[in-house]
Amino acid sequence: MLVSLAGCANGAASGDGAGKGDGGLVGVAMPTKSSERWIKDGDSIKKQLEDQGFKVDLQYAEDDIPTQVSQIENMITKGAEVLIIASIDGTTLTSVLQEAKDGDIPVIAYDRLIRDSKNVDYYATFDNFKVGQQQAWSLLNGLGLTDLEGKPVDGAPAGPFNVELFAGSPDDNNATFFFNGAMDVLQPLIDAGTLVVKSKQTDFNTVATLRWDGEVAQKRMENILTSTYSDGSKVQGILAPYDGLSRGIISALTDAGYSTGDQWPVITGQDAELDSVKAINSGEQYATIFKDTRELAKVAVEMTVAVLGGDKPTVNDTKTYDNGKKVVPSMLLDPTIVVKDNIKKALVDSDYWTQAEIDG
Repeated sequence: MLVSLAGCANGAASGDGAGKGDGGLVGVAMPTKSSERWIKDGDSIKKQLEDQGFKVDLQYAEDDIPTQVSQIENMITKGAEVLIIASIDGTTLTSVLQEAKDGDIPVIAYDRLIRDSKNVDYYATFDNFKVGQQQAWSLLNGLGLTDLEGKPVDGAPAGPFNVELFAGSPDDNNATFFFNGAMDVLQPLIDAGTLVVKSKQTDFNTVATLRWDGEVAQKRMENILTSTYSDGSKVQGILAPYDGLSRGIISALTDAGYSTGDQWPVITGQDAELDSVKAINSGEQYATIFKDTRELAKVAVEMTVAVLGGDKPTVNDTKTYDNGKKVVPSMLLDPTIVVKDNIKKALVDSDYWTQAEIDG
């Protein structure tokens, strides 16, 4: 994947080993352990950095902003040579990033763009607008309207289909990209009447889910079912931007008397978390978006090696990610739609999960 992107990249990572660890300290700030994807990210970054000879200070803030600020301050005090930060709220780190700048410490934003600071040097992430499009395409595919690349299917049903929309945390810049990507696909079908958002809840601020909290999503889904579907109508599709939200939504549906089968809604997701992969196998969740955290960790490590070696890291986007103070040079990786039919190819053959884990 990285090789295929290199041809359109600006700059190049060091190829001669310059900038490798030699015992230098790298601070890695992750948002929470409540999502298994962040555990995988942290473990992958730590292992790959240590393989390069770095020492690693890996910290999780459990979605508490002051804790994350304090952890980053401590990393600076300990002498971190680079900071890799997956922020909780990308607007709250301005002061601590100025401390990093004053100490000539490069900052790599990891998967979540750090906003409102000029002191962000690089950004490693996936094509987040495409993630949103893929979530929408998988929803439409489950409804029988398109293939997984969004191409209309001959003889597709006319609808209308009742759908409901969920978005991620409003303090996470990625959530907006996901939602905008999805609505780029869904809005024309909503305008045409093929899809009907029966609750009429369609704007980002209304459908956003603070801290990506599955319990918050569950409660909102329960409220929608009570207020909008008590007339006996059924929701047929749900745009969920993250597996943790999907599982909360599934709980709300089950509690309301829905059961898997012909009338079970199409539910999307993201991150290929193990419980949701199992749910796809069982028919409770239709799809997830797989973002291989091992590859993203590799990008962050390569960026670290490059900047410490005096080189410019490989990037392939210098226009999209404006954080309010600067356009941050970015390396974007491609996400993958996973449905029941390609679980083995996408997740087992790549050694992300084992078949035994999925079947267990």
